This record gives sequence, C-alpha cells and structure tokens, in this order.
Amino acid sequence: MNRGQKGFTLIELMIVVAIIGILAAIAIPQYQDYIAKSQVSRVMGEVGSLRTATEMCMMNGTSEADCDFGWSGSDLLGRELNNINGNTSGLDITFNGTEAIFTATFGNNASAAISGNQLSWSRNSSGSWACGTDFEQDKYKPSGCENALAEVPEDPQDP
Repeated sequence: MNRGQKGFTLIELMIVVAIIGILAAIAIPQYQDYIAKSQVSRVMGEVGSLRTATEMCMMNGTSEADCDFGWSGSDLLGRELNNINGNTSGLDITFNGTEAIFTATFGNNASAAISGNQLSWSRNSSGSWACGTDFEQDKYKPSGCENALAEVPEDPQDP
C-alpha cells in the first residue's frame, strides 16, 4: 500500500511564514502613514468648523474671550495650549478685528509621526481663510492645506 502525503513539509511552512513576514513589513508602515494622514484631515475639519462661529463673533463684535465657539475638544490635540474660554484644549484661537488664527498642536492620541506638529487656519482682513501646516513631509499635508503655518502677528503695543 502506498500512502500519500498527509501534511506540509517544513520548507513549505517556512516559505509561507517568510511571505507573510515580507507582506507585513510592507503593509504596517503604509497603514501607519494612512492613519497619520487621516488624523491630520480630521483635525483640519474639526478646527475648520470653528470658522463659522468666529465669523459670527466678528460680525456681532464679540471679543475672543466672550465668543462661544462650541468646541468640544479633540483627543488628537495636545493639552499645552489654552485659549478657548479658559478650557485647556490643545487649540489656540486668536482674533482681533477682522483677522483670526487657529493653531492646533497634535499630541495625546495622535500618531507618533505627527505628534508635536501644528495645523493652522488663518483669516486675513479681506475675509479669506487659508490652512497651513508645519509638516516637513508633504505626505501628511491634506489637500487644500499646502500653505505654511500661520503665525500670530506681534502686538504693536508690546515694547
């Protein structure tokens, strides 16, 4: 009686494990980049949604401190910035007259690839909004946010 093979040889199993290892080595970094890009796009949308409230406050003459932005916070932003009605949020909002700047600093649950970087929305005196980031790698910059990070102008009243 001739019996057929009833399993895999060791070399066949080693080849399968090697193929899985190679695929994982390629897929995991790509997935991490995908997560980082999606987090940047999410913060861009979350912070960008505050533009409407800011426009309303500017039209009504409400000061930055008294403006109700409706911000509920984001778990992707750091905790070091503090400028939304006294709440620690990882988002700094500055507006004066017809100009405004929102600066979001990534931290907390953000991907390690983007942690510590910033994204900003800025409004100029003519009412145009622009998005910018300080990412060194273009792969993390979302579409429509290719500008440089907006800077808060120095107060001419300061000595």
